[in-house]
This record gives sequence, C-alpha cells and structure tokens, in this order.
Amino acid sequence: MLNNMTDCEEGEGGSNSQGDGNPKESSPFINSSAASDAEKSQQYDGKNMALFEEEMDTSPMVSSLLSSLANYSNLPTGSKEHEEAENNEEGARPSKKPVKTMLTAISMSAIATNGVVPAGGSYYMISRSLGPEFGGAVGICFYLGTTFAGAMYILGCIEILLIYIIPQAAIFKIEGLEGPEAEEALLNNMRVYGTIVLSLMALVVFVGVKYVNKLALVFLACVILSILAVYAGVIKTALEPPVFPVCLLGNRTLLSKGYDVCAKVVEIDNETVTTKLWRSFCDSEYLNATCDEYFTNNNVTEIQGIPGVTSGILAENLFGNYLEKGMFVEKRGLPSDSDPDSPTTSTNRYVLADITSFFTLLVGIYFPSVTGIMAGSNRSGDLRDAQKSIPIGTIAAITTTSTVLLFGACIEGVVLRDKFGEGVNGNLVIGTLAWPSPWVIVFGSFFSTCGAGLQSLTGAPRLLQAISRDGIIPFLRVFGHGKANGEPTWALLLTASICEIGIIIASLDAVAPILSMFFLMCYMFVNLACALQTLLRTPNWRPRFKFYHWALSFLGMSLCLSLMFICSWYYAIVAMGIATCIYKYIEFCGAEKEWGDGIRGISLSAARFALMRLEEGPPHTKNWRPQILVLVSVDAEQNVEQPRLLSLSNQLKAGKGLTIVGTSVQGTFLDNYAEAQRADQSLRKLMETEKVKGFSQVVISSNLRDGTSHLIQVGGLGGLKHNTVMVSWPRNWKQPEYHQQFRNFIEVVRETTVASMALLVPKNISSYPSNGERFTEGHIDVWWIVHDGGMLMLLPFLLRQHKVWRKCKMRIFTVAQMDDNSIQMKKDLITFLYHLRINAEVEVVEMHDSDISAYTYEKTLVMEQRSQILKQMHLTKNEREREIQSITDSSRGSIRRKNPPALRSQHSAEEGASLVEQPEDEVQLIYSKNASVPTSPTSPAGPGEGVATWTDNKSAGKGQSLLSANTEAGKDLFNMKPEWENLNQTDLRRMHTAMRLNEVITKKSKEAKLVLLNMPGPPKNRVGNENYMEFLEVLTEGLNRVLLVRGGGREVITIYS
Repeated sequence: MLNNMTDCEEGEGGSNSQGDGNPKESSPFINSSAASDAEKSQQYDGKNMALFEEEMDTSPMVSSLLSSLANYSNLPTGSKEHEEAENNEEGARPSKKPVKTMLTAISMSAIATNGVVPAGGSYYMISRSLGPEFGGAVGICFYLGTTFAGAMYILGCIEILLIYIIPQAAIFKIEGLEGPEAEEALLNNMRVYGTIVLSLMALVVFVGVKYVNKLALVFLACVILSILAVYAGVIKTALEPPVFPVCLLGNRTLLSKGYDVCAKVVEIDNETVTTKLWRSFCDSEYLNATCDEYFTNNNVTEIQGIPGVTSGILAENLFGNYLEKGMFVEKRGLPSDSDPDSPTTSTNRYVLADITSFFTLLVGIYFPSVTGIMAGSNRSGDLRDAQKSIPIGTIAAITTTSTVLLFGACIEGVVLRDKFGEGVNGNLVIGTLAWPSPWVIVFGSFFSTCGAGLQSLTGAPRLLQAISRDGIIPFLRVFGHGKANGEPTWALLLTASICEIGIIIASLDAVAPILSMFFLMCYMFVNLACALQTLLRTPNWRPRFKFYHWALSFLGMSLCLSLMFICSWYYAIVAMGIATCIYKYIEFCGAEKEWGDGIRGISLSAARFALMRLEEGPPHTKNWRPQILVLVSVDAEQNVEQPRLLSLSNQLKAGKGLTIVGTSVQGTFLDNYAEAQRADQSLRKLMETEKVKGFSQVVISSNLRDGTSHLIQVGGLGGLKHNTVMVSWPRNWKQPEYHQQFRNFIEVVRETTVASMALLVPKNISSYPSNGERFTEGHIDVWWIVHDGGMLMLLPFLLRQHKVWRKCKMRIFTVAQMDDNSIQMKKDLITFLYHLRINAEVEVVEMHDSDISAYTYEKTLVMEQRSQILKQMHLTKNEREREIQSITDSSRGSIRRKNPPALRSQHSAEEGASLVEQPEDEVQLIYSKNASVPTSPTSPAGPGEGVATWTDNKSAGKGQSLLSANTEAGKDLFNMKPEWENLNQTDLRRMHTAMRLNEVITKKSKEAKLVLLNMPGPPKNRVGNENYMEFLEVLTEGLNRVLLVRGGGREVITIYS
C-alpha cells in the first residue's frame, strides 16, 4: 500500500508503473503529448543515465534534443525570445564668435560664483566640475594655448613697433625688398626683438606680480583711450568722413606706389599729360602708346576707404567675399570689362590676395583676439573677491570689445581685404578712423599687445602651478614649487621656454589656429561643466550669478565644438588627440581625487537609469553572460582560502559583466563589524591582485549557512544581479569535522536550483591555473549529457577568450544510448555547433546498457549501511571511527565474493553472471551523521527492508527504520552480512551511472586541461546528502580539473544573429 501511494506521488503524470514496480520518469521532450511521453520515456528506465533522471523534464537528454536544435525547430527559450523581440520591433532623430564668447562667459560666471575659486581659474573650475582627468587634460591644453598666445601677443607688439613706430630699428632691412624676401626679413626681426621683449617681460613677472599689476594700469589706460578714440572716430564719420582715397581700375584695387594721381591723364595748361599710372600700364608716356588691354577698356575710379556709417556700406560688408591666393582685390558693384580668355598681365600693379581666405581661416585668425576672457579667471588666486570680479569684469570686457566691431560698418571692403595696406600707402586703417590722431591707436595697440603678453606670462605659470600642486600629473610636480611668497618660479621658466618656441616660429598665421583649438576646447568644457551641474541639480550647485541656463551652456558648447572643426578639422583632431593622451595618462596614473565632480554625478545618474531599464525584463539570450557571485571562505585571519576561485572568475569574465565576491562572517553585527571590514579589505586586495573587476560583499550572520543564503538572495542591486553562483567543491568532506561544510554546499546547490541560477563548481580548485600561466596546448573537454540551456557550450568559449586558455582546443563529447543513432547524433551536433559559430571537435560516446558489477553493488551497500548505522547509533566521533573501520573490514570481505545471490529484479539472470571482483583499494567509504531514508518504492517491499534513498522526500516521515522494525538486527548490527537484493535499486542505478560515466570520461579526457560536466540535481530531501556527495565523487574520480555545471533553467546561447 505504501509503495503504491509513493508511486502516485513521485510520478508527475500521476500514473503507477506496472510490471517492475519502478516509477517512470517524466518526459524530457518538448511539446510532446502524453501518449508519446509514455512511449519515449521507456528508454530512460535503463541504468546508464539514472544519475540525471529526476530532472529529465527540465533538462532533457542531449540525444533527444540534438535533431531539433540542428534543424532550427522546436528550440527552447532562445528562439522564442528572438522571435518575440523581432515582433516587438515590428510593432514598436550675426557672427558666432561674440555670441559663443558671451555664452562661455555666462557659464564661467555661474561656476565662478558657486563657491571660492582659488588659484587655477578655468582649470580649477573644470577639474572640480568634471573630474581630475578632464580638468587636467583641458588645463594642460589651455596652459599651452595661453603660453603660445603670449608669444603671439609679443609678435604683434614687435610688428607694430617695426612697421608703424620705429621702422628704422629693423636689424634686417626691409626697404627695397618685396615678396617672400621682405616677409622673411620681417620675421627675422620679430624673432630677435621678440626674444628680447620676452626676456624683459619674464623678468618683470619674476620680480613679482605687484609690478605686473602696476604696469597693467598703464596698459589699461592706453587701451581705454584707444577704444574711446575709435568710438569718437566712428561718430565723426557720420558727420564728416575722413579723406582716405582708394584708387580702382575697373573694379580692381591699384597699388598706391604705382601712381601719383588716381587718373590715366591730367590736364596741365590745356595739355593732356599722362600720369605715372599710364606709364605703369603702357609702353611709353605718349598718348598713342600701346597699353594693357584691361587698362584701355576700363576707367579709373577713386573711392573713399572710410565712407562713414551712414553710407550704407554695412549692408555690402555683411556678406562674405573669399579670395584665393593671387586673385585681385575687387569692389563689388563696379563695372569691369575683361576678356576671360586673354592672359592676365601687369599683376604687379594691383593689390592681390596674399593667402587663400575662407571662413574657417578667418575665424582661426580672429578668434585669439577674444580669448582674453579667461585672463581674469587665470589670476583668480590674486583677486580680492573672485566671485564678484570674474563675472563683472569678463562680461564687461566682452561687451566693450564687441562694440568695437562697429568700425567694420564704415570701412570699404577692399580696404578690409588689403592685408598690408598696399592700396592706402600702408596707413593703419583703424588709426585713420580714430579721432583725433592715428598715433592714439598705434600706441594703444602697442601697449595692448604688451599688456596681453604680460598677462599671459603671469596667468600661464599660475595655471601650471595649480595643476602641479594637485598632483594629477606626477612628472609636473616640480613646477608646483616656487618662491617663499608662492610665486611660480619653475613654472615661469617653463612658460618662457615654450613661449620662445612660438616666437621662433614667428608667423602669426601658423600659430593662431592651434591657439584657437586650445581655447575653444577650454570654453567648450566650461560650458559643459555649467550645463552638467545645472542638469544634475547637485545640492552644492548654488551660484550667486543667476542669469544662466543649461540650454545656453549647451548652445555655447555646441558652437565651440562646431567652430573647432569649421576652423580647421585637422588642427581640431590634433588638439583633441593631445587632450585624449593627457586624459588617459592621468587615468593611467590613477588620479585618486574626490572633488565631488559632475562625472561622478553622471555615473550615479547613469547607473540609476541603467538599473531602472534592467528592471523592465530579463536580458535577451544574445546579451546573456554569466554575472557571477563567487562564494569564498575566509580563515581566522580573514584571508581568502580559495584565491584561485577569483583567478577562474577573471579568466571566465575577462573584465566583462558583473562579478561579486562574497563571504560570510559568523557572529553578530555589533560584535563582528571590525572583523567583517577586515574580510572586505582582504577581498578587495585579492580582487585587485587577480584583476577581477567587480564588487566585494561581506555579510555577518549567526551561522555561515544563513550568511551564504543571504548572499545568494540579496547580492546585487535591482536588475544588476548575479545569475550564476561559483562555489568550490568542499575539500575533505568525508572527514567528520567537515560534515557541516558539505551540508552547506548541498544547500547552496538547492538554493541556486530554486532561484533558477546557474551553478559552477570547480573541483580541485588549487590545481587551476593562475592568471600568469599559459597553456601552449591541450584540450578543454565538454561532456554534454543533458541539455542545460547551453551553459556547457558558452563557458569554454568564454574561457578561450582569456590568454591562459587561448591555445587550448575545445572538444565536445555526448553520450548515445542503445536506441540512439550515434552517427546521426554526431552530424546533428556538428550542424548545431556550426550555427553557434563555435569551433570544436565532436565525438559521440556509446554507452550501452550493461550489467551492474559486483563492485558497484558493494559500493552501494557500504554507502547505504553506513547511513543506517550512523543514524541509529548516534556515536561520538571516536566511536564512529571505530565502527566504520569494522564496517570497512566487513565490506572488504563481502567484495571478494564472486557469485552473489541472484537479484529479485528484472536483471537477475544476466547480472549474476557478469559480476567481477574489484581490488580493495577502490573501495571508498563516506561517513556522516545523516539518517537513513524510509522504504523506497523501487525496493522490494518487506517488513524490515527500508533502506536509504535521496529522492523520496514525500515518504520521508512515513517509513520505518531498519532497527525499529527488527530488534535483533539492531543488537547484532555490525556483524550482519547484508544481501545485495535488499539494496535500494535507485541508488544502485545511480552508482552504476556514476561509475560508467567516470570510466568513459577518464578514458577520453584523462589528459584534458579542463573537463566540464553536467552536475546532477541535488537530493530533494536532506537525508540523502552523503549519497549525493558520494555519487559526485565517483563521477569525477581520477580527473585533475573538473568544472561541474548546472544551468539556470533558461537558454543562454542562440544560433541567431
């Protein structure tokens, strides 16, 4: 009666088995009917796969699944997810320069007023907003830009001096030279005088910043007078435009040195006389001379170079008129009669474009003139109230400078395009515009460039000193030192040296574009910092300057980035490349600075957003990767006992995905918190040594079992949780003092099964390779016995991505039963691997049903009677060891019997003839405190024949124990000689499976570097724990490195792209 009831409970179909008294397993086939289940399940009643029989409904045999996998049909979860995902997809982007500068000033004002800004200015603001990497990269680029800008200002100062103030001071004479020779002589003069001026300026800065401040007042006064003179001149042009003639032939501008009078002929005493201009274009001074065709066909016109703001010249100058090098500087709107087919002659009589001009070039040349907005911020450490001074000074400076652009509204385009003033006798255009005298502008420009150069030499060293003192770039730390009063002596020396390089280059046009890139990059990141802080809404973002908005900052950032590539895409790439190299260098050196920067805030926001997205559902099969929780144990000194677990985890992950290394400390939180902290530090140190990228987690619990359970349950955060647990095989589990260790291990197996997590159990973990080892050859063998969702396929592929296993080849073995077509199985498996894009050798191992050997009987007998004895006797440790020794002696005598009684099973006739004798040293005994299990339905029913099993949890409380049913057996327990026919048939078949599989695996994979093997499911009740461990021990006996794998109940690999 008990047997029948148990049958009904175990058989998931609810039907009793007939004939042999053994229950049928559930069908492993997908989408099969009940009738076909009953037919197909017949093949699993054999002994070869009994170790995996309980999970056949969720993990079918490979042989039953290969055909459908290879032919795309009847696929498990992976294909369904793929199709659903596809279906869901079917059901289911004025001038800019003043504007940009003003936007940057607004952003900078907001940052500058959000707390104290010490020395460093823009670098300080960017680094504290975007982190040390961005701050250091942009700060160095801005430093270089400021330094080269100083060189450019000094060159401009020398150019004004030699051309407009004291031309006689030129060492290399320019008079009489033309073209490249004159330009080269000018550049040589600029190099000599530039070096002298640089030395004087550096000396002034070295003496002290107070002298720079005093000189700055003089320079400021000159600049203000110049600006006022320009404003006065612009107003005067509306009332009385100045006399500033420009001579045109047709619409072409003539060189002023080529004529004395802007006319072909003049009337003198009623006589027509040719002019110097006539003689320039004709072969003689007579009226019948042969002249240039263009000269003959066009009239000479004289226009005013400064017609005034009321002339309407502004409308004409609004639109671009870019020229190529060597083209004539022409005035639009004037008639010109020229034959396009005739060759151009007398080109040396016209004003020609010296370079090819285009918008980006002009921006690059003009932009450095508005880079002074950072001058105040660079000296933030010297300002009395930087929060107040920087916004007011910067915005006022930009507003004032921008209004000076009005002078372009009253000057002719041909004059503006005449770079060297060749058509106006070399006169300074803005000087002619100014009132009352051009010398106001000349001296104002001279002192302005001197002051700008001095400010660059003052601000750049302080910027470098601030970077050096932060210690984010190790080799620059020497430049953080200075004089006793803090003056950056070494930084000034380096700045002057770099500035000298710019002076030796000498050509302003060559220096200007790279300066623009550095400044634009700095401005871009200032805008980004302001926008980032505003959007993140960090509690500390409370600027006093209220006239800002994140949209304006983003607009300024976009304009800066656009102008970088508009001006010169290759210079932009070079500047970004330099910044990237500095960024990676700072990152590599490990700038461990915590400044509460916005990048950390972005990371937190992005992490929160990503975690919320992960909550929407599990990852698709294509995105699945093992997110591993590594369970380790620590010793009394809180050191990890299995460090190679982390090595294996690193080799398996290769730095990708989530890795959590967890351990538990026994005790209470109040008493053992310091101990847990030491354990956490030990984990972090080992993770750093093994280069495991992940997190450590330590829990404190009253016992280690609960602590491990807590880690499995609550590890991770939200959707970023582990899906795989890695735990080491318990060492020395057979010894009594380690009994609790293997019980905890089996509980981990159970919990991962319930939680649908994958499980990895490396055996002999100490023999696994470290990250520094390399296998030059060998195999990774996969024994694919039951389908586990593809874990056995995925793991060796991931391992072979690591350099330790890269040269190992992959072999896949699968097991064919008696009724399977092994040839077809191999073809199907090869096809399946081809679709998975996995290269591996394939072999199908045939395991026919065979008789159970005498050794298997005796091994099972010893295992079962040990469980009964230890349950009933409750012996102490020493007594248990003595009694087990007596069992060992008794069992060894039993093994020598060659002809045991025939079994009352369906194999009785065949098995009696096939029993063989096994050597004594193959007997392995396991002892434990666990109890025996009540009568199994697979055993012959009898009043005293209840024996142990690890599958029947429902009848565990209903059975009868051996000793309670038979008092005499209890009295003479250790002298009894059990009969083989009393053995539990389920345990016997599982032991047979373990031994047969071990025999085949050992034969094929003895020399393999790693063997991956399906791990059988855990016992459903806890009274069979020792048997389960014994089965796994027998299954993996004789193998060096074994990785037991259990799938998580879902597909982890797919054939789809």
